[in-house]
Amino acid sequence: MEIILSQLITPSKLFQRLMICAACLVSVSQVQAQDSKVAIFDSQRVIRESAPAKAAEIKIEQEFSKRSKDLQDMANKFRILAEKFDKDAPVLSESDRIKRQRELADLDQDIKRKQRVFSEDLNQRKNEEIAALLERASKIVKQIAEAEKYDLVLQDAVYHNPRIDITDKVLKALTK
Repeated sequence: MEIILSQLITPSKLFQRLMICAACLVSVSQVQAQDSKVAIFDSQRVIRESAPAKAAEIKIEQEFSKRSKDLQDMANKFRILAEKFDKDAPVLSESDRIKRQRELADLDQDIKRKQRVFSEDLNQRKNEEIAALLERASKIVKQIAEAEKYDLVLQDAVYHNPRIDITDKVLKALTK
């Protein structure tokens, strides 16, 4: 066990980590010593709760609803054809059975390909909307920081006092 630990954490890595921690502590103490104003902005909350995020979600849902319905229809068609094949298989000739199996396999591959493309397109579209929203939110955060004279605004902290959270202000500004 000691051999493994000594290989993972070398003295130089440990020293580097300690120096980083010390630098962070010095930075925090300097901020506190200068009576600086610090704020927190929760980007995940903006993505979940903001009016533009909800509007974008509805817009994306409308954009992709037809493709989603088409995929569901194809899957239902496949299911019906597969059930029919299972029922008819015992009475089909060998060549007909092979032909229908091949048709089912081709249809299944086509459905999977279209589902994969659909998922990729949907994810890309969602990411575009989120990026645009966060860019807009960042501009608002900067405006708030300048107007209220914040020295530092942190994004997505693990813990923060609700007193320094400006997310509500950002959400309100995003609805305008």
